[in-house]
Amino acid sequence: MSENVFLPGSGKPGSYPEIHPLLKRNIFCITPNKPIFKALILTSLKNMNKQFTAAALAAILFASCNNSSQQAKETKASKPDVLAANIDSTVNPADDFFEYANGGWIKKNPIPGDETNWGIAKLVQEDLYTRLKQINEDAQKKGEKTGTSQQIGDFWFSAMDTASIEQKGLEPLRDELNKIAALQTPKDVMAQVAHMHTYGAGVFFGEGVSQDEKNSEVNAYHMSQGGLGLPSRDYYFNTDERTVKIRNAYPGYVTTILKLTGIDSTTAKMKAAAIIALEAKLAKASRKLEDLRDPYKNYNKMAITGLNKLSAHIDWPATLQQIGVQHVDSVIIGQPEFYKALDEVIAKENIQTLKDYLSYHLVSEFAPYLSKPFADASFDFYGKTIRGAQAQRPRWKRMLDAEEGAIGEALGQLFVKEYFNEMAKKRYEQIVENVRTAYKNRMEKLDWMTDSTKQKALHKLASITKKVGYPDKWKDFSALKIDRGPIAGNMMRANEWWNNYSLNKLGKPVDRTEWDMTPQTYNAYYNPSNNEIVLPAGIFTVPGYRDEELDDALVYGYAAASTVGHEITHGFDDEGRQYDEKGNLFNWWSKTDEEQFKKRSDVLVKQFNAFNPVDTLHINGRQTLGENLADLGGILIGLDAFKMTDTYKKNEKIAGFTPLQRFFLGYALGWLYSQRSEELATRLLTDVHAPAKYRVNGPFPNVAEFYEAFNVKPGNKMYIPDSARVKLW
Repeated sequence: MSENVFLPGSGKPGSYPEIHPLLKRNIFCITPNKPIFKALILTSLKNMNKQFTAAALAAILFASCNNSSQQAKETKASKPDVLAANIDSTVNPADDFFEYANGGWIKKNPIPGDETNWGIAKLVQEDLYTRLKQINEDAQKKGEKTGTSQQIGDFWFSAMDTASIEQKGLEPLRDELNKIAALQTPKDVMAQVAHMHTYGAGVFFGEGVSQDEKNSEVNAYHMSQGGLGLPSRDYYFNTDERTVKIRNAYPGYVTTILKLTGIDSTTAKMKAAAIIALEAKLAKASRKLEDLRDPYKNYNKMAITGLNKLSAHIDWPATLQQIGVQHVDSVIIGQPEFYKALDEVIAKENIQTLKDYLSYHLVSEFAPYLSKPFADASFDFYGKTIRGAQAQRPRWKRMLDAEEGAIGEALGQLFVKEYFNEMAKKRYEQIVENVRTAYKNRMEKLDWMTDSTKQKALHKLASITKKVGYPDKWKDFSALKIDRGPIAGNMMRANEWWNNYSLNKLGKPVDRTEWDMTPQTYNAYYNPSNNEIVLPAGIFTVPGYRDEELDDALVYGYAAASTVGHEITHGFDDEGRQYDEKGNLFNWWSKTDEEQFKKRSDVLVKQFNAFNPVDTLHINGRQTLGENLADLGGILIGLDAFKMTDTYKKNEKIAGFTPLQRFFLGYALGWLYSQRSEELATRLLTDVHAPAKYRVNGPFPNVAEFYEAFNVKPGNKMYIPDSARVKLW
C-alpha cells in the first residue's frame, strides 16, 4: 500500500471506495492499498465533497422528478419532516448544534459492524447500490460481445466468480512476482518499478499528469513523495497510544502477506522488518500533510536530463520513458528532498530487500481482488486495525466500488439513460448562479480588501466554470480489454488504460471540458487549475425524499451552502486564492491584502486547533484550513443566497422551525455521521478535513445569524465574542 491521503474538500466520511485510476495517477488516492499523488493535493481536484462512489446515488433525486405534483404533495404529507425527525431535544443547540440537529438519528442508528462510519450518504448508498447491482446483472445476462454493456457484464462476472478466484489464489500475480524475483541490479529494480507504475502499483514514489500550476493551458508531468504502506508519514513517528498500536501491528500484516506468497514464517518476519525499515527512511524524508499545502514550495520544475542532480544513481530519463512519459523535456518535482533520500535507498539498500519491498506492495495492492486469505489479511489490517471496522462489507458492494474506479464513467452512461432528469439539473444550475451572485455582493462590501485586489477577485469569481450533473462528452473505453478472467487482471488492465489515457495528454492542449468524477458520484470538487466547480448528479440527493419534496431552506443549507458555496469558496481559500482566473499559480494579491487574509484566517486555525475529537489528538487547524475556510464561506454565501428567496422573505415555519433555523439544520443534515474512534484518529492524521461534527460546530459560531436563529448567548458553549470571530468573507 502506498501512502494514502484523503481527497481535499469538504470530505464527507465515506467508505473509501475505489476512484478513477486517473485520479490515482493525477491526484492521489483515498483508498487503502492504492498509490497516491500527494504533490497534487495542492493543485488538483480541490474538495471532493462527500467521499463516496455511491453509484446510482442520484436515482432517488432524478427518477422521481417525473412524478406528478399531486403525488408529491400526498407523499410529502405522509412522510415525517426529515429535519425534525433527527432532532435530539435534550441537547441545547447553543451548546452543541451537531448533537442537537443529528443526535436523535445517531442514537437510533448504531454503526453497522462492516462500516467504520454511518450517516446520510450511507443511507442513500445502501438504497442505490441495489440499482447499480441491477444494471450490472442485466448487462451480464445480455451477454453482449462488444461495447459498454459487454464490458460491464464481463467485469461483473469476473468480480463475482468467487469459485475461480479461490481456485487461482495468487496465480493472477505470478508472472509479475517471477519478474521481481529475477531482478539482479538497482537498474533492474527501477525498470520493474516503472512497469509496476503502469498498472497501478505506485511503489517508491508518486507520479502523474495534470495541468502545470503556472501555465494551466499545458499538461505537465508531476513527481511526488510516496511509497509507504501506512496511511501517512506520521504513522511511522507519532508516539500517541493509538498510532503506536497500529505501527506495532504493521509488521504482522507485512509478514502475513509474505507468508501467503509461500515464504516461511521466520524468513517472512525478517523480510518484513527490513521492508518497514526501508519505508521508514522514505517516511523520514516525506513532508507532513500541512507542509504540502503550500503550492509554491511544492512546485519545483526541472529538466528531465537534470534529475541526476537529485538522484545520481537513478536513470530517470530511462525510468520515465518506461512508464510512458513522452513529449515533455521537464517535470515538476513536489518534494526534491524525498528524491534524494530515494536515491540513497535504491543505491545502498540490499537488493533482496528492494525486491521484497516490490513483492509485498504488489500483493498488498491487489489483495482485495485475490482469494479470501489475501482479501481477509488486507481487511484485518487496513479495515479493522486502522479504521475500526468489525466486519467486511459484502463482496458485491466492494466490487461495485472497484468497478467505479476501473470503468465508472462507462457505468455512468448506462446509469444516466435510466435515472437522470433535466428538471433537477436546471434547479441546481440556477442555485449555482444565485450563490455566485451572493458571493459577488459580499465581496463588493468587504472593507479590508483593496479595490485593485477586489476587482481581480470579482473577475475570477465571474470566470468560474460550473459543471452540473454529467459530462457532455464521454470517455471512450473501447480500447480497454475487460473479460471474464481473473478480476485482478481486469483491474490491472484498467489501470494500464488509465495510465495510457493520462500520459497521452502530454504535449496536447488541456481539455477543460473533461470530468474527473462520474455522474453517479456523491461528491463534488473545485479544480483551481481549471477554475471550475464540478457537481455530479448524486451530490444533491437527500435519502428517501424527492427533490420537489425539499423546501428551499433545507436545500440552501444542504446543497447551496455545504456544496455549491463550499466549492466556490475553494477558489479563494488559502490555496485556491493563489491561482488566477485562468487557473495559473500567480500572486494577484497586494501585500496588504495578503497580510489581512492570513491574519483573519489564522483566527480560524486557532479555533480548530482547540478541538479534541478523540484521545489526546487535536484537529490540526493549519492542515484543515482550506476546508474550514470553504465551510465557513459556503455557509455565509449560501445564507446570503437563501435570503434572496421568497421562502426566506415569507418567514413561514415548517415543522415548528423558521426558514433561518431550517437553513442551519439543513446544513447540519449534510454532516449527519457517526464515526468509530479508530476512524476519527486515522482522519486526524491523514485528512485535510475536520471530522463531521466539527464541520458544523466549528464554523457556526462565526456566523451572526446563527446566534439569532438559536438564541446563542454568553455562557453557551458555542458562543464566541464578536471580537474573536472570523471576519473574512
